[in-house]
Amino acid sequence: MTDETPATEQESSREVTTDDGTATDGGAAADGSVTTDDVEAALRQVRDPEAEVHVIEAGLIENIHVTDGRVTVEADLQDFPPGEAEAVTKTMMRAVNDVPGVERAHVEHVGSVPDTTDRDVGVEAANRVIAVASAKGGVGKTTVATALACGLAADGRDVGLFDADIHGPNVPELLSISGPVHSDEDGNPIPVAVDGTDEDSDADAGSLEAMSVGLLSSSAPLAWRGAMAHDALSELFEETAWDDPDTVVLDLPPGTGDVALTTLQEVQVDGVVFVTTPFHAAVSDTVRSLQLFEENDVPVLGIVSNMGEFVCDECGAAHDLFDGGDPIAALDAPRLADVPFTDDLQSTFRPSAAALPAHARDLATAAAERLDEIWSVEVPDHAVDLRGLSPEERRERVRDSFTSMDPGAEFLVVSDRDPSPVRGYLDELADGNAPVDDAAVKRHNPETWFFRATVAA
Repeated sequence: MTDETPATEQESSREVTTDDGTATDGGAAADGSVTTDDVEAALRQVRDPEAEVHVIEAGLIENIHVTDGRVTVEADLQDFPPGEAEAVTKTMMRAVNDVPGVERAHVEHVGSVPDTTDRDVGVEAANRVIAVASAKGGVGKTTVATALACGLAADGRDVGLFDADIHGPNVPELLSISGPVHSDEDGNPIPVAVDGTDEDSDADAGSLEAMSVGLLSSSAPLAWRGAMAHDALSELFEETAWDDPDTVVLDLPPGTGDVALTTLQEVQVDGVVFVTTPFHAAVSDTVRSLQLFEENDVPVLGIVSNMGEFVCDECGAAHDLFDGGDPIAALDAPRLADVPFTDDLQSTFRPSAAALPAHARDLATAAAERLDEIWSVEVPDHAVDLRGLSPEERRERVRDSFTSMDPGAEFLVVSDRDPSPVRGYLDELADGNAPVDDAAVKRHNPETWFFRATVAA
């Protein structure tokens, strides 16, 4: 996939201009149609002041295609830093668009096209999906999501980072990445690879690639209404072609609006990490957001308390940024990390164990362990496993197991649905007598329930 405008507009360390500061028209064919010579003439006005040559002489232009006023310029800018490549692209776009007869033009980057083979289409191609959410904006959610993705990649995992915050897509800025976003042979967009993994480390090196609306659009505000946002996000969820990721981290927008609901409808999320500051108003809103995910069968991995304190450079003492105790302690969720307000979390992230802040590595470890805890189910040998059985088979297995048990023994049922009706069935088998004591139902994860009781004497 290529865009008719560059993905983002970052400042470049060197400025690329036309000879006279504007684009030249380059002339036109006798019948008014644009020709490749016209386009080439315009591109000869685009110069790199440091190289002292124009882009044609520099060998940056691989090919020019002109069809019915539509122009495609194939350029090899892989040796340019991202910001400079964007500046060159923008200048070439302006020059070509000013040629009479050009109806539409875009610059297609070649020479660094990612491998398009054997890719998995859709977010759910990953083995697991972790969402990062917050009830309010400004609490550092995207910073935490990016740190989590980099930490998992630095730990040897192949990770995808999906920026679903379509109204404020900041992931490209935090990772210092930009487009163009290429596509595979079926037209599915390919995420941008993030450099910086530890290829020489003892562990197998992981990888990180990112997809964001911010890679597909200019830096102009995205004023999308609900239906437009829903459609754009759904397409990216379904069509992005990932390079076989172990984990995809979803950076959700703050709150519980359309995008969050769309995510829960479109994606099987295996766990959510909530980010909040230890401020009572932010924490009270977090309670309501937690309920939304729990009601949609998404396990809460835990809470990240962000920007709770800073350490003074002069005295070395830690200072709380919020007064009034610790309201996060009252939340019914594990605490994954306490992240202070620190400079190392405000710099560009890289999926490298050597370059990653300790807080990011610790967060990734805690989230991965919590996810394994939730989804790893050890079923004892004496348990009655009803998963995957028909209603008739369930009743038969419960009956055969219960009637063969001695008084005082533990009766444990494992089910893929709420097993509360088991208690009523046991009452039927006992013909009105109390069949069990201390019966309790516990949900281990969205796919696993336990019914635990003691056979009555």
